[in-house]
Formats: sequence, C-alpha cells, structure tokens
Amino acid sequence: MTLARQCWLFAIGSTLFALATVPGFAAIAGAGAANALCFAGSFFFTSAAWLQLTRSRSGSRLEWLSAATQFMGTLLFNVSTGAAVWAHAVTEQRRLVWAPDATGSAAFLVSGVLGIVAVSVTVGWFAPRSRDWQAQWANMVGCVAFGVSALGAFVTPAGVTEDALLANLGTFIGALCFLAAALLVLPRRRARTRRDRSPLGPP
Repeated sequence: MTLARQCWLFAIGSTLFALATVPGFAAIAGAGAANALCFAGSFFFTSAAWLQLTRSRSGSRLEWLSAATQFMGTLLFNVSTGAAVWAHAVTEQRRLVWAPDATGSAAFLVSGVLGIVAVSVTVGWFAPRSRDWQAQWANMVGCVAFGVSALGAFVTPAGVTEDALLANLGTFIGALCFLAAALLVLPRRRARTRRDRSPLGPP
C-alpha cells in the first residue's frame, strides 16, 4: 500500500536523522559519520515526500501545496546534507551548507502550516482524537524544531557554527516528531479508515 510505504520511508529517514544527532553520537562516531547518516536520511525523506506528492493529487489544493512545498524542502536537505559530508572537514567551505539547510527548513515550515490548515478543514481546528490531526501537529512541532536547528547551524564567515548544540538538538527533536507523525498515520492492518486514504502525512 502506498501510504504504508510512504510512512515507513519517513520513519526510516527520521530515525537516521535522530541517530545522527542524538547527544554524544558525533563525539563518539565522528562528524563524518553523523553527516553521512543525515545524508542517507534525506533520501528516505525525499522518496517519501515524492510518494506523498503523488498521492496528494487526489486531495485538495491545500494538501497538494503542502506536499509540493515539503518535497522542495527535502530536495534542499539532499543538497545541504550532501554538502555537509563533503565540507565538514573543510572549514572555509562550511558556509556552503547553511543556505540550502535554512531554505529547506523554511519550506518545511510553510508545508507544515499548509498541512495544519488542510487537516483542520477536514477534521476541525481542534480534534485531538483524530490521528490525522495529531500527526499534523507533531509534524508542525518537528518543522519548528528543524527551523530552530537551522538558526543554530548558521555558519559565520570564519566557518564556525553559531550554536552546534542547538543545531543538533533541534534536528534530534524534529526527527522524533517526524517519526511520531509517520507512525500515527501508518495504516493498521485491521482498521482501514478515511485517514488511510488521506494524502496528508509527515513531515
């Protein structure tokens, strides 16, 4: 089922991002290993986002716009995480990583807001019993956390990260939120409901 595949791809990507930024991992495994995990995770995100964009064509315009903006954000994360793998040891090139990271985070924020509006039109502005509603708000918190991470990841002209701890913590929290959102909308084997057909999903 396409929705299940989409959810698992998001879940795997989120897990890789979370592992890469869990406190202490980079100190033990090295920045190169952490960057490589994020790079791998970004491709799972992009694959899932493409499936979601494809599925959103059967939904509302808001759902499609949310999915399209998210897909663009994942492509930018492909660029930023790929650049990080190459540039982590080249101090003067680290500034090249931040621009696509910040732009991708901004795209995620826009996508998250559109997703909230879209799900609210369907299930209401306050529907805590709805898994779609829960997933979209978990996704929104994750988008905010990624945005905070991008602020911490700003690279100064000297090639120094503004706040590495904030950058890693924001990514870690965001990844956990995206993982929760993916698991919330993952179809249950014995319970096919309307949400199983909804194109909305994380991140």
